[in-house]
Amino acid sequence: MNFKNTDDILAAITDKTNIDSSMKHLLGISDLNPAQITALLDKTHHYAQALRSGDWNQTRLNNKIILHLFFEDSTRTLTSFEIAAKRLGAQVVNWNPHTSSLSKGESFIDTIDTLGAMGADALVIRHSEFGAPVTVAQRVKCPVINGGDSWREHPTQALLDAYTMIEEKGGLKDLTVTIIGDIAHSRVAASNMILLTQMGARVRVIAPETLLPEQLPAPDIAKFTSLQDGLPGSDIVMTIRLQKERMDRGLIPSPESYFAQYGLTSAVLDKYCPGALVMDPGPLVRGMQMEDDVAEDPRRSLILKQVANGIPTRMAVLDMLLST
Repeated sequence: MNFKNTDDILAAITDKTNIDSSMKHLLGISDLNPAQITALLDKTHHYAQALRSGDWNQTRLNNKIILHLFFEDSTRTLTSFEIAAKRLGAQVVNWNPHTSSLSKGESFIDTIDTLGAMGADALVIRHSEFGAPVTVAQRVKCPVINGGDSWREHPTQALLDAYTMIEEKGGLKDLTVTIIGDIAHSRVAASNMILLTQMGARVRVIAPETLLPEQLPAPDIAKFTSLQDGLPGSDIVMTIRLQKERMDRGLIPSPESYFAQYGLTSAVLDKYCPGALVMDPGPLVRGMQMEDDVAEDPRRSLILKQVANGIPTRMAVLDMLLST
C-alpha cells in the first residue's frame, strides 16, 4: 500500500524525540546516527512538498558559494547538486580537474589547499580514492559533502533512495530491500546497506560469488547468489550496475551471462516477488541489469522518482550544513 498523505509520510520519517541534527560535514552514512538520518529525511520531505507547491525560501542560501570538485564523471549527482543549490539561492562553481593545475603536476593536496583558501562556503567532492572527502574535510574550513568516493560511500544517494521508499511504502522499518549487482565495488550499495539497517529495514544482497565481499559494511544482511533464493518476499528490488571502473577484469564471464542469471525481467519479478517495486541509482545499463519493460513499467519502476527526489534531498543537505 502506498502512503501519499503528507501526515502519513511525516509520521513514517519523524521521531520527534531526541533529534540531534547537528552536522559539520556529510562524509558518509556511517557517520550519522538514526536521529540525524531522520532529520535529513524530514527536511527532504519539507522540500519535496515545497517544490511541488512552488512555495519555498528561494533566498535561503543567498550569498553562499558552493564549489563542486568532481574528479569523476557524473550526470545525476552533479546536476542535482547544482539545481538544489540554485533553488536555494546559492551560487555554484563547477571546477574541472582536466583544465586545472593537476595537469601541470600539482598534487591533490596542494590543489585542495589552494581551493580551500579561496573561501567557498561548502565543497561537494567526488573522487576515485577511498576516503578522499575525509582528507579534504581535514584541510578546509567549510562543510564538505561526499558526492561519492571509490567504493566506500555515496551518502546523498542513500538518503534519496530511502526517501523514495518512504514515499511509496510508508516507512523503512521492516521493509525488505534486496540489492542485486556488484556489491563488492558499489559505494551506493554500501551507503544503502548502512542506512537501511540503521533504520530497521531487512536487507538482502544478490550477486555472483566474485562480486560478494567477505565482509559487508552493516550487520545482519543476508547474502544470496541466485534470484530464485534471494527475491521472494522482497518489497523493493534495487539493481546496481557492474562497477567496471573499479573492478578487476574477469569477475564475470560476459554481460550476456550476467543478464541471464541476474537481470530483472517481468517474468522473473512475476514469479518471485510480484508486488515488488524496482529501483536503480543509475546509470542504468539496459539489457544487463534489467529489461526495458521493467525499467519503464509505471506500476513497478521508481527510477525517475529517484532522480526527482535527488533535488529535495540535496537541498535538505545544503540547508542543514549551511543555514545554521
